Amino acid sequence: MELTIDGRKVHYTDSGEGRTLLVLQGWAAPADLYASVAKRLEGKMRVVIPDMPGFGATPEPEEAWGSEDYARFVRRFLAALGIDEAYVMGHSNGGRVAMRLLTGDDPFAAPRLILCDSAGIVPKKSLKSKISLAGYKTARVFLESAAGQKLFPGKLDEMRSKRGSADYKNASPVMRATLVRLVNEDLRPLMPLIKQPTLLFWGTADTATPLSDAHVMEKLFPDAGLVTAPGAGHYAFLDAPELFGRVLESFLEVG
Repeated sequence: MELTIDGRKVHYTDSGEGRTLLVLQGWAAPADLYASVAKRLEGKMRVVIPDMPGFGATPEPEEAWGSEDYARFVRRFLAALGIDEAYVMGHSNGGRVAMRLLTGDDPFAAPRLILCDSAGIVPKKSLKSKISLAGYKTARVFLESAAGQKLFPGKLDEMRSKRGSADYKNASPVMRATLVRLVNEDLRPLMPLIKQPTLLFWGTADTATPLSDAHVMEKLFPDAGLVTAPGAGHYAFLDAPELFGRVLESFLEVG
């Protein structure tokens, strides 16, 4: 399905009837990746999954966005569909957006929140990584200059390639800048403000957002419970679909 928001065609999926579950995707993951969630709740709930700008079939933003920008987009998206209340599930980067959506001056009405392998905690940098980053920034300043580009053509791209993640390397310039903004957002101050009952579902083998992040969230959220999927990775809801499905149905009281 498609609708237009601020001149941008937004792709989304919308299935089922009844109470609404809004699913917010992880970085670069299309809405279709979460089809199993809609399938599991078929006949029990309405499940709405947008491709947020820059992901799936929805065009990227014109400039770098942070989680607040994505939350504003989600509010406009929900308003366009006439949805003023919904359960919210956020996976990975979608967790950042969900936290922004439920806090601030205009918090969205969500009875419950589900966070799956959620982002939102910035890890502490070791002394070694701090020194490496400082050296990279110093070299980048020179390599971006006319003299640096003339003396060492292509060296800056080489350095960026070595330092960047696969997500960073595969992104456009705007989405690279967006990713940098997002990964540097530490949302721990928001977590105590989220009063909704919150389910944390995590893979024990997640290396992108490690299980230690879940333990921090469990302490900071006023009403949160953690369920782990042994051996599952960053996409625990896909790695352990039956466990996730049973837990989700119980939490949403549709089992």
